[in-house]
Amino acid sequence: MRGRLLKGLRWTGLGLLGLVAVFALAGWIGSSIPRNSAWVEPVAGEERSIEIMIGNNGIHTEIAMPIVTPEMDWRATFPANDITASSRPYTHVAVSWGERAFFLETPTWYDLSLTTVLNAMTGGEGVLHVAHYVRPAPSDDYRVLRLRPDEYRALVEAISASLTDPEMREVLPGYGAYDVFYSARGTYHIGNTCNQWTSDTLAAAGVTIGAWSPFAGGVMKWVPDLPEG
Repeated sequence: MRGRLLKGLRWTGLGLLGLVAVFALAGWIGSSIPRNSAWVEPVAGEERSIEIMIGNNGIHTEIAMPIVTPEMDWRATFPANDITASSRPYTHVAVSWGERAFFLETPTWYDLSLTTVLNAMTGGEGVLHVAHYVRPAPSDDYRVLRLRPDEYRALVEAISASLTDPEMREVLPGYGAYDVFYSARGTYHIGNTCNQWTSDTLAAAGVTIGAWSPFAGGVMKWVPDLPEG
């Protein structure tokens, strides 16, 4: 009896590992299939462009944008009064999307539970995470991407469409003094992750990006590395 139980557990474990491997392979393949393959990033100095930044912590990606440009003033949508440290001279807002319980109940990775992960994978309510930054510096994990004005307007439209209507919008405390959460549209699940939201949002702007990008690496492999020197 004990032998059959151990054998069953072993096969179950192997089956789970197999599913993880298949999902990882599917994510790699899906993120390698390009959307907007003809897009070319504008060359700095040759035509007007807006510099955004794509951030990556290894698991999660975000889109950082200037707070004010001729195309969009984010101060009305994401007012600094919604965060604790509201008086700093912020220059950028960084926006990302994710599952409500996962975001709100895991301020650190130590707070992550299997129940939260499973619930998020099977379907959860979306929220936007918005962080305010002062002159974020480009790095290997925070790469610059240039958009033409019409492309940036399309990006703005896609991000704005993720928010719930103002009269129904919840403003929820962030992790620290500089960030905040807003209730958002969309359902998070294993096929529609935070990184897929980043991918879809960039695709809406016309940027070359993978078709299905559940992992951060699937997004970042399309964003040019920081130039050397």
